Amino acid sequence: MLIPMLAPSLIIARYTLLEALRSRLLWLFVLAACAALGLSGFLQQLALTESRAVQAALLAAVLRLASVFLLVTFIVTSMTREAADKGTELLLALPMPRASYLLGKLGGYAALATVPALLFGALTALFAPAAQSALWAISLLGELWIAAAFSLLCSLTLTQTLPALSAAGAFYLLARVVATLQLLGHAGAAQADAGQRWLTRGIDALALLLPHLDAYTRTEWLLYHTGTLADLATLATQTALAVGLLTAAALFDLYRKNL
Repeated sequence: MLIPMLAPSLIIARYTLLEALRSRLLWLFVLAACAALGLSGFLQQLALTESRAVQAALLAAVLRLASVFLLVTFIVTSMTREAADKGTELLLALPMPRASYLLGKLGGYAALATVPALLFGALTALFAPAAQSALWAISLLGELWIAAAFSLLCSLTLTQTLPALSAAGAFYLLARVVATLQLLGHAGAAQADAGQRWLTRGIDALALLLPHLDAYTRTEWLLYHTGTLADLATLATQTALAVGLLTAAALFDLYRKNL
């Protein structure tokens, strides 16, 4: 039972990865790395103090945003183009479970995410010890897996490029800032009126649903070397839970559709 399901998933994952490589996405990652190095190097020259720390912080931030943006954009455009060309319907008409199709796509995108994680992690090794750079790269990989799983869900659910990209962008932004919103909400809870208290409760509920991406790819790991194995274990657990829940939601949506 398991092997017949995995075989088509591996084939789909392979061709998904080949599609990304043939679309020159790898060169876009390289171009983003070069641009980030050039920008961070330029601003290093403008910094009056701690110029190397400024360069490392800016480089890490630009690389993280570039990797998420490029990966999410590729996933959404690829899935919506495949749906418009009736490629999804053709694949789902084959004698294989729909779960095989979804897991194959997710596996291909997960493998693709290792490219920027390794490339950008190697760049951060220029500014930090190897252990901290490795932790940053693994953390970036988990962040990309979560973004890929949600982008796949949006592509299957919304089916249009712009709404799917907007939803994926909003999800990523909220997941990055939800902890800060919680902190701001509880800071003024004592003087808050009823409306503000309900807003704070709503933010707390949102924080329970969203992964806390602010805990990923922390710049202080590269600057102050504070990353530990406990951080890695926490992020691995959160990544597994988030990807598992998003995959289950995508499977539910895929199986309820009449194609």
